[in-house]
Amino acid sequence: MINVSDNARQEVTKLLGQEGRGPEHFVRVGVKGGGCSGLMYDLTFDDQMQDGDKVFEDNGVKVVVDKKSLLYLLGTTLDFSGGLNGKGFQFINPNANRTCGCGESFSI
Repeated sequence: MINVSDNARQEVTKLLGQEGRGPEHFVRVGVKGGGCSGLMYDLTFDDQMQDGDKVFEDNGVKVVVDKKSLLYLLGTTLDFSGGLNGKGFQFINPNANRTCGCGESFSI
């Protein structure tokens, strides 16, 4: 399960509206190699399902994760921060053993 905080829900809803995307669009979350800790989060809007995708819905937000990334992301909460230390989506991942200083990469 991927959880979505209230702040993330509000930001996703706002961005989908600003970009003129319809109800068929969802948040695609994945993991790819890179960053200073070895793995990086990838977040995009999409409207095309792929073979092996897993679909979650939390807090009114549809989140899709590819099969490979799912093992790294189970139990993760998608959050959004608009504070002084930076604005953007954040991943609160209980599976991560180590994260980099900017929070954009992690290792298991």
